[in-house]
Amino acid sequence: MARFCGICQRSFPTQRGFQQHNSVYHRHPKPRTQHSTYRYHPHLTARPCDPDGFFLADPEAPPPAPLPVHDFQPFPDRPTFEAAELLFEKMAASKDDVKQLLRVLHSKNLLDGHNDDSTPLFGSHQQLLDAIDAIDAGGAEWHTFSVRYGGPQRQHFVVHTCNALDVITGMAASPDFVQSWETRPYQEFNEKGERIFSNLMSAHWAWKQADEIAKNPETHGSMFTPICVGLDKTTTTVATGSQEFHPVYLMAGNVTNEMRRAHRDAIVPLAFLPIPKGGHEDEDDPEFRLFKKQIYHEALRRIFEPLRPGMSKPHVLQCPDGHYRRAIFGIGPIIADYPEQVYLSGIVQGWCAKCQAPKNELDSADDPRFREHTHALLDTFDPGTLWDVFGIVDDVKPFTSYFPRADIHELLAPDLLHQLVKGTFKDHLVTWVEQYIYLTAPNRREAKRILDDIDRRIAAAPAFPDLRRFPQGRNFKQWTGNDSKALMKVYLPALTGYVPDKMIKCLAAFLDFAFLARRSSHTLQTLREMDAALARFRRLREVFVETGVRPDGFGNLPRQHALFHYTWLIKLYGSPNGVCTSLTESKHIVAVKRPWRSSNRNNPLIQILRTNTRLSKLAALRVVLGRRGMLHGDVLSYTFHKEQIPLLGKKLGIPKLHALIRRFLRDQLFPGFDEPDEVVPLNACPWILPSTRVACHASATATFFAPSELCDRNGMHSEIIRCTPKWRKQQSRYDTVLVQLSEDPGLQGMGVGRVRAFLAFAYGITLYECAVLEWFEFVGDHPDPVTGMWIVRQEMDGHQQAMSIVSIDSIVRACHLTGVYGTTHLPSDFHFTETLDAFQFYYVNHYVDYHSFEILK
Repeated sequence: MARFCGICQRSFPTQRGFQQHNSVYHRHPKPRTQHSTYRYHPHLTARPCDPDGFFLADPEAPPPAPLPVHDFQPFPDRPTFEAAELLFEKMAASKDDVKQLLRVLHSKNLLDGHNDDSTPLFGSHQQLLDAIDAIDAGGAEWHTFSVRYGGPQRQHFVVHTCNALDVITGMAASPDFVQSWETRPYQEFNEKGERIFSNLMSAHWAWKQADEIAKNPETHGSMFTPICVGLDKTTTTVATGSQEFHPVYLMAGNVTNEMRRAHRDAIVPLAFLPIPKGGHEDEDDPEFRLFKKQIYHEALRRIFEPLRPGMSKPHVLQCPDGHYRRAIFGIGPIIADYPEQVYLSGIVQGWCAKCQAPKNELDSADDPRFREHTHALLDTFDPGTLWDVFGIVDDVKPFTSYFPRADIHELLAPDLLHQLVKGTFKDHLVTWVEQYIYLTAPNRREAKRILDDIDRRIAAAPAFPDLRRFPQGRNFKQWTGNDSKALMKVYLPALTGYVPDKMIKCLAAFLDFAFLARRSSHTLQTLREMDAALARFRRLREVFVETGVRPDGFGNLPRQHALFHYTWLIKLYGSPNGVCTSLTESKHIVAVKRPWRSSNRNNPLIQILRTNTRLSKLAALRVVLGRRGMLHGDVLSYTFHKEQIPLLGKKLGIPKLHALIRRFLRDQLFPGFDEPDEVVPLNACPWILPSTRVACHASATATFFAPSELCDRNGMHSEIIRCTPKWRKQQSRYDTVLVQLSEDPGLQGMGVGRVRAFLAFAYGITLYECAVLEWFEFVGDHPDPVTGMWIVRQEMDGHQQAMSIVSIDSIVRACHLTGVYGTTHLPSDFHFTETLDAFQFYYVNHYVDYHSFEILK
């Protein structure tokens, strides 16, 4: 179960997770290639202090040593602690299941001769819960307060919340963040002197806040601690109905984006807001609608009230490195979807919360909104004018108005999930393309036939590491964010031949913008590229007006309008992938949905709160035990199957395997000779005995620096490349890869091959690890002008596809090929495993993931 990585100073709840982390990030460590210089804020310097807030005389002094404790209290030993983790956290076992398991273990003890008084692990399910509750670390206590609606029904609404100060104190003290906690605002520059925007503390907003705080000399030497907020309703569904919950999540802005995306405890549930629902009469009552907005902001104000004193006067926090520092808090970026932004900012539905662009005129950006301007408008104009002319609701006061340096219009962060993925792509572009097909097809039946063929093309996309499959194309009802993200990767090639080139270019321009926005760090150059991609998208989307799909234009699309603010917001808050509702949606699973499923559905919120507290305690104890060196991982072993070369060649269907190995050995032993194989006779290549035993592997792991993907705190990402005749005991799967052939940049220095086998064999005293590849060749010297993708075709050697063996070190990573469909209609029984053999030409799909986009585009 629980393990601890001493290199990264991180704990892992499962043995498998630790083994995967160790295999990916420490077996083949790769240093960052980017060398940056930093300029730190001159006044908020995060000087270490003692617990009373007095600065240390020696700023370089080591932190206080932790207490030398070497037990698993409140658990008697490690097996009992891991059993608690397994039963409560991983399995979410019910009371009856735990009771039955304990009975089975007790019975086994009796059969083995133990006395009747011996209890296995825990005496009862309640004893398990009591042990978790007794953990001292983690688990801020929940408390409640209520508000009342003064209408006819006199309803009370309850708010459940933790003390925000206790939560941020526990998060800041967690040693899991020791190498991912930034204590000072800074400016980062690359080797060219260009400004880099990545984490929150590297961007303009943190520096500007530090300048404002530093106007008070008493704050000099303090640490700025932004409090990021996530607000996102979620629904738990059962056959007889659904229940809504409205959690509030807290994130420390000092935690790096990579750690926030990778670590579940970097985002914690702080509160659950009430969801007022009156009767039919109440829902039509303006006073009740106003009450719902006022209770929303009043609840948020009271939830964050414990932090308000620390926003002006330093509060002492212990940091992950063990040092104490004087912290100044501030309300940071707020993550919310558009309907929540309307509530938060007090604007009229349909207007922009970031700028003054009028409703139904959102096809361009306008002057930004800011708190002082809004207050001046409220003091000057009557409610009707505010509503009609400025899009402001006069009787709503945002909760940020009660806190210093907090401007709700500025603090609303970009939202990749709802604005780019679900909004502009899935709800707009995909829907518009479908409408175009219905408008231009001769009849509805033909339109459906075209859509079915597009679905078959999507389903025909070859397998790729971590690529979600669409066996039925887009034809399913319940869309998730991950479904939309996956469709973005394979949608564009499937449309060729069915929609105008201008529409294809429009989608390509949007995908360029979306993939650029998802980068883990930005320079002014990448921001200019984003602006250029957005300008192309704005120009090309007119095709939907010209074809009658959007005759009224794009002035009433607030989520699409939000794209105009992205480059400005990246300069303010860093990369958007660290402040996105995809983080809170992922947290819903752990903090709401799983605890709800474990509840008895009777007053489930109280049970959800209790479960969250216990999960927090287990996670905190796991970190403490890891820091004490009491959790260790196991050694991962591998089994290799070896066969002689002729037998292996017959098994793989590669009769010339022996010749390929000899030519591979020539390349390895004589790298200075670059004559092509066709001019070098086989007898000039090194001899290897056919009886040599060769290990054949069905997969290999590629590890590379890709901070835009799901990665560890150092930005390292891994993917599994597969080559097997029976993938999941069904059809074959042979992945395609990029191979480094020269030092030229991008695809100009790479080749594309399809892996037939991964081999390992000894020759002399050297172990050679290599891959058998079938080659593809590029068509033309430039990408396709419509899709922007390179096109390849099978490279032929006579009547067979060209094949050779390359060193495993020359494989950069997997790549994704998808057919150039043209006007081809796919048969209804076409299977995606046939794609790489069925077409004459293939696109090299650089939209399959963010790293592919970065290295190929």
